[in-house]
Amino acid sequence: MISLYIIVGVVIVVLVGAIVRHQRKLKLRAHLMQEAIRNRDFTFRLPTNNLLPGERAMQQTLNQLGNIIRQQVNQNEVESWERLTRVLTHEIMNATAPITSISQSLLGRNDVKGTALEEGIKAINDTSKHLSEFISNYRKMSELEKPKLTTVDLRDLLDNVSHTYPELSWSIDISDIPNVSADKGMLRQVLINLTKNAMEANAKAITIEMIDNKESSASDKLISLYIGNDGLPIPAENRQALFVPFFTTKRTGSGIGLSLSRRMMIQQGGMLELAETPRQNCSVGFILSIQKI
Repeated sequence: MISLYIIVGVVIVVLVGAIVRHQRKLKLRAHLMQEAIRNRDFTFRLPTNNLLPGERAMQQTLNQLGNIIRQQVNQNEVESWERLTRVLTHEIMNATAPITSISQSLLGRNDVKGTALEEGIKAINDTSKHLSEFISNYRKMSELEKPKLTTVDLRDLLDNVSHTYPELSWSIDISDIPNVSADKGMLRQVLINLTKNAMEANAKAITIEMIDNKESSASDKLISLYIGNDGLPIPAENRQALFVPFFTTKRTGSGIGLSLSRRMMIQQGGMLELAETPRQNCSVGFILSIQKI
């Protein structure tokens, strides 16, 4: 009888110990997710193995919730930039139009040509023209047409873009890829923007692979492509601002390529984001998510 009590006692101690360890792991999970939200990292995904059925369902829901929050944050960010763009476009255009017109008129006057005033007026005119060009980039952000979704042969589109830039070495590793629902013109422009950015970063090769959505923050309704290149890596301090409109590190860059590309993908029900870790032979990678048919 005593030995039976001992066995029962040992079993209880083992069970209690297992329960305590399991609860500590759950507490750690909660802490990690809390820190991720605090740091605005909505791409977090925690594994669902070694969990009880109810806990597994809860963790899967939380993983999906992080993706929903991320999409909503990106959507709100895009809408905020749209509103700001419209206001700035209107106000700056009203200010620059008369400056350009008046300075251009003064440069045509005989009493200005060849005088000390000509150089100053010309500087004013050149500056106002440059500002007008800058405004045209704002308009690209605010006047984007609504996408017309059709069935797109993604493999054919990727081949078309790769043939447009034969100076690059292309590695397109995609098999049995289904058609997607997208605006073909917009999707092609996004692929071209990514290609041009790679070339401006001195890339010689581009890698495109289909990835499992478990590796990204995309939903099951999307197809995800990894698009990487071997160009100059993106500095850590620039990664957060990469999709902010008009942010650029290039002297002649407008800073709208990536932000415009993300907006076009969001309008099509997809997403464009920077890959957390570049793959082999790539220094920079993006994840392009497109709606399934």
